Amino acid sequence: MKSLSLLLFSIFLSFVLAIAFGCDDTVSNSGQDIPTSNVSYSKYIQPIFNLKCTSSGCHDDQTRAGDLSLTSYGNATADELIVVPYHPENSILVWAIEGESGYGPMPPVGAPVLPLSQKEIQGIKTWIKEGAKSN
Repeated sequence: MKSLSLLLFSIFLSFVLAIAFGCDDTVSNSGQDIPTSNVSYSKYIQPIFNLKCTSSGCHDDQTRAGDLSLTSYGNATADELIVVPYHPENSILVWAIEGESGYGPMPPVGAPVLPLSQKEIQGIKTWIKEGAKSN
């Protein structure tokens, strides 16, 4: 009985360690770290939106939760209050992903996707600070 408990504990510990060390702070579908400058929309930001915002059935073209689609650069930047080029501190998108200024955190707790990592949030903020370019 003691060996069964030890085996189950070992399996559980292996599972926890695999999750803890298997999750890094990169854009999951590109496998690349987001740079601290010259953030490309097409290389880094749209993959974040695809993974964390549109695939969950919230900010896609059909659902448009909050009347926002993040399926393309044109959609993401269509409302000048959502993304304010050069001013992430004034962008509703940043307020939402950081859960500030009365906005609940995005993605919300209980969503079928993991929250954005700090590097993903910083990447989005840097992209906006650099002018929210379609690059």
